[in-house]
Amino acid sequence: MVKEEKDVKEVKAPKSEQTRTLILETALRLFQERGYDKTTMRAIAQEAGVSVGNAYYYFSSKEHLVQGFYDRIAAEHEAAVQPVLAGDQDLAVRIRGVLLGWLDVAEPYHRFAAQFFKNAADPESPLSPFSEDSVAARDAAISIHRRCLAGADTKVDPELAELLPQLMWLNQMGLVLYWVYDRTDNADRSRRLVERTAPIIARAIALSRFRVLRPLVRQVHAVLEEFLPGATGHMTAHTPERPPR
Repeated sequence: MVKEEKDVKEVKAPKSEQTRTLILETALRLFQERGYDKTTMRAIAQEAGVSVGNAYYYFSSKEHLVQGFYDRIAAEHEAAVQPVLAGDQDLAVRIRGVLLGWLDVAEPYHRFAAQFFKNAADPESPLSPFSEDSVAARDAAISIHRRCLAGADTKVDPELAELLPQLMWLNQMGLVLYWVYDRTDNADRSRRLVERTAPIIARAIALSRFRVLRPLVRQVHAVLEEFLPGATGHMTAHTPERPPR
């Protein structure tokens, strides 16, 4: 009897995941066609061919549907950058590959990205990349930057090792904002921005190991941690500043 129940669960699991995917795909299509604000959970359920209750079973709110979108982007980015993380040890090449990889996986959703950003820009919104609801996608992104840095041949002071991946993620958030408003074909200007800035970022990271620049790096991190909406408490506490020697 126990084996039969286990078999039933194993059969139902794929269908459950298919239903969840169907609801998410339908929501993304309607967000694109009608706009985020004008798309209701009832409309999503109707288009997906499921009951409203079933839609709420998989996603407790429309905002959580967008969180599902964030998680999908994070998972696709993780898969896309594996060759980058396993490849060249040059930090500029790795940063370039990680950021261009994100632009590649995000491109299919570019047309309606501004609709999400309008809501995500609200510091009280669960769609904010700094919100508690976004912690899984945020941590996944920071983890990629941590591995990007760890696999490079650039030497980093151990004291700054935990700060730099967070700053690299904040740089990615700046790229996302630029990309949202980039209307060039295939986000060409955003890609060129990555090409131009990756060597600069790599150089700045390389220089950060020098003792004379440590206070500046910590000050920048402290400012971002304190003043970016929702960032406080989600990032590793910065190391107390020491006077330069």
